[in-house]
Amino acid sequence: MNITIRRAAAGALALAIAAAGCGRAADRAPEQAQDVTTGKAAGEVTVWAMGEEGKALGTFVKDFEAANPGVQVNVTAIGWDVAHDKITAAIAGGATPDVSMIGSTWSGELAKTGALEPTPGNLVDKAAFFPGAWQTVDINGTAYGVPWYVETRVLYYRTDQAKKAGVEPPQTWREFTAFVEALKEKGGASSGFNQSYTLGASWQEVLPLIWQAGGEIVKDGAYTFDTPEAVTALKQYESLFRQKLAPTDTPANAFPQTFIKGSVGGFFSGPWMIGVLNNDGGPEFKDKFDVAPYPKGPVSATSFVGGADMAVFKKAKNRDAAWTFIKWLSEPKVQAKWYTTVKALPAVQAAWQEPELSADQQLAVFGEQLKDAKTPPPFPTWEQVARVLEAELEKLARGRSTPEQTAKAIQSQAATIGTGL
Repeated sequence: MNITIRRAAAGALALAIAAAGCGRAADRAPEQAQDVTTGKAAGEVTVWAMGEEGKALGTFVKDFEAANPGVQVNVTAIGWDVAHDKITAAIAGGATPDVSMIGSTWSGELAKTGALEPTPGNLVDKAAFFPGAWQTVDINGTAYGVPWYVETRVLYYRTDQAKKAGVEPPQTWREFTAFVEALKEKGGASSGFNQSYTLGASWQEVLPLIWQAGGEIVKDGAYTFDTPEAVTALKQYESLFRQKLAPTDTPANAFPQTFIKGSVGGFFSGPWMIGVLNNDGGPEFKDKFDVAPYPKGPVSATSFVGGADMAVFKKAKNRDAAWTFIKWLSEPKVQAKWYTTVKALPAVQAAWQEPELSADQQLAVFGEQLKDAKTPPPFPTWEQVARVLEAELEKLARGRSTPEQTAKAIQSQAATIGTGL
């Protein structure tokens, strides 16, 4: 799932919070999660799920129903483009399903409405999940939901161009710049590297650079985008554009054909791109690209983790069965089977040892990257701040501002927006 499909109306969220009447104040003690009975499930469970996952889940749950005679799981598939507004409207109207899939950056704002139920303490062991994945449901020490599947960013590159240029996948920032230059000057990638600079995914490429530089975007409960580490990251991001190693004139929807045709030699993206490239490039393209971990910055090689979670609403009519269903989705073998169904990467670490995943060398790169991948803070205002980042990063990419000016501009707007807690 590409979590950049997330344009939700702020008014809908405000209405939902007002209707719920129980937004969590910043100084409010963490909610107490009540234990749940997770034996055989029975009765009806209503589930909302988005995208291709939503389309596939209705059939996939037949295994759960077979293991729990007497339970019926009714899945409603929803488009990502309307999901956020549909959920907030359901909260405002008091007409939520039992369970809903939610984007990995939505937990904070939805939890603030008071509509989500804390995850029962006896349901799952958070240590079973990738740490970054668990961060997506942890709000001030209380978990709301359970990570379902994950994605992270790694480096995609043209192996034929790298071979022609005589270079190996880079391990550091310095090597990365030289790698991209070699792909362009010697490998035949006329436009260099595809680096995001317009509305959509650019913030997902810059946050890892901040973490790799040793920075954080939150300190003492407030946004911090004007640190020396953030400026270092922005300089690294800006350097490809300044050195003409990344284009700023790519036509809409031209990518990934620019990679398949060879005009760009690499990019950062998530696991779904493997399938896209194999489908669009045809059988002969499979051996022309590969993936590698993020190059290490001054401190680390940390990447971004996204994906989706499963949450239960306080107004669920079948609470125990709802949580039992989510527990089932978290079982390693079920997670591995789900991967074979829609290619969604397991959030549970043990699932990566299952044969469906363990034999794939490209998947292993994602599995390794996930071990220290991080997520944006689950603040109710994160979506607003992300849009600020995208707008300012485009100015930086086009040479209309400096890294220092960009950091100050982002910080000023983020401080005005606040965390929403």
